[in-house]
Amino acid sequence: MAKTYTGGCHCQKVRFEVAMELEGAVMCNCSMCSKRNWKLVFVPADQFTLHSGAHALTEYRFNTGHIAHLFCSTCGVASFGRGVGRDGKEVISVNVCCLDDVDHESIPITRYDGASL
Repeated sequence: MAKTYTGGCHCQKVRFEVAMELEGAVMCNCSMCSKRNWKLVFVPADQFTLHSGAHALTEYRFNTGHIAHLFCSTCGVASFGRGVGRDGKEVISVNVCCLDDVDHESIPITRYDGASL
């Protein structure tokens, strides 16, 4: 059953909530994810609500440009990103390290070899 989590960036300008079953996360070794040490979960866009901070977000795209890597222009924290899944629907990648009251160290991790793509 899905649970609603809240989260955001370090300075709290960016705040969101997401409904999901948090059973694990993905760590990718691509050039972006590995440098940021992200632990990601992917959810359909309709399960994510940005409550504040849209004005504070800066977007960065690289490689194919399919993923909007978003980060707070004040504190630099990347709490989520936007993309399109293989099914053509919008997805949100949530950095579980930015969720409130979640012990991200206890979340099972699946490794993804994005560096080979």
